[in-house]
Amino acid sequence: MDFTPHTGSDVRLMLDSLGIGDVADLFATIPPAVRLDRPLDVPPGRSEAEVLRDLAALARANRTADDLVCFLGAGAYDHHVPSVVWALLSRGEFATSYTPYQPELSQGVLQALFEYQTMTAETCGLDVSNASLYDGGSALAEAVGMAVGATGRRAVVLAGPVNPLYRETLGTHARGTGVEIRETGWGSGTASLEALPNLLEGAAALVVQHPNFLGCLEDLPSLGRAARAAGARLVVHFDLTSAGVLESPGALGADIVVAEGQPLGNHLSFGGPYVGVIACRTADVRRMPGRIVGETVDRLGRRAFVLTLQAREQHIRREKATSNICTNQTLSALAVAVTLAWLGPEGLTQLGERCLAKARYCRDRLVEVAGAHPATEAAIFKEFAVRLSADPELVAGRCAADGYLAGLPVRRLAPGRGFDDCLLVAVTERRTHEEIDGLAESVARACKEVG
Repeated sequence: MDFTPHTGSDVRLMLDSLGIGDVADLFATIPPAVRLDRPLDVPPGRSEAEVLRDLAALARANRTADDLVCFLGAGAYDHHVPSVVWALLSRGEFATSYTPYQPELSQGVLQALFEYQTMTAETCGLDVSNASLYDGGSALAEAVGMAVGATGRRAVVLAGPVNPLYRETLGTHARGTGVEIRETGWGSGTASLEALPNLLEGAAALVVQHPNFLGCLEDLPSLGRAARAAGARLVVHFDLTSAGVLESPGALGADIVVAEGQPLGNHLSFGGPYVGVIACRTADVRRMPGRIVGETVDRLGRRAFVLTLQAREQHIRREKATSNICTNQTLSALAVAVTLAWLGPEGLTQLGERCLAKARYCRDRLVEVAGAHPATEAAIFKEFAVRLSADPELVAGRCAADGYLAGLPVRRLAPGRGFDDCLLVAVTERRTHEEIDGLAESVARACKEVG
């Protein structure tokens, strides 16, 4: 409800109905020793117009991806959001829909979620997708929980450069569940296969990001063989925008695939809300958290939709639960669905090809113009790390003055991993050759000025 302050007469009416003379009498039972004997140290009230003016001034202090040319990535990407996406999702049927706990009353929302599940399962190359999770990091932690439940083991191996923010989320979950986290290290920028046999002993899952945090493509078939030999699940964190140019993780041996859905139809929005994608094989479907919408027929034989599986405390025994997530990100998930439907297979391929080509062009220009060096020799998709001749933090700050979000200094999230002199650059289909050339020139100037 809108906030409506009580008038003096309102307060008097309430006090009279309670039979007391003063507001202070409401607190008569509280011992004086624990009461505050002075007024609260808060500033005086402000009018609505004054508050809005102050908030607008604070907002103007921010420089966003709409103000700067954005080459920042590391999990959130400045992709084009087709106008059709939020034109559709702003309809009242979607924007105000409540989580469908009563399926028979929510056929439209359930059908839309069923379409989302169908498209994301196909994109991931697996049998089943749920109606979404909170974001890419929590989806990864939930996937590990599934693997622990399936194998009865309590260790997980992170192979190669996994996003440090996802690693932190997983670590938080692991502290509560007693899961041991083992890591191969980042090596030369991709997962080291030599270290895996010993690390995988007694492990529930082998986790890999593809493309990984540094933008490199991993050898999923080899990683899958190593996981299977050890009796562990292969969990892959995947970039959905690469699905048009890369083979699906499921086809390459992944048992559980997760993804951050933000790049498809969801704006950057200062970090959220985002949406977590998770898909698995049929063997693990009953361990999947959240909810799964299924297709059936009603008593008249008409197509209908139901919540087939629901990991909610009202529906399952607590001791059998592998997750405390019982809901989903409906609106953000439907943005992914509308975007995938809008692009279609051909559009998804074109999206991937443009990202791939522009990322390669950008890396080449940074090498030629700014004297940067590729941090790895591995193949890339839309993101890559380059070594600079000057401090990446200082370079990024200087480029911002030129109007560019040049990328993420790797040291900021992953110090001591062997990439402290690297800048992580993401190039989406939105970036033009002119913008890329401008970035290369800005980085070159910055390296000379701060080096």
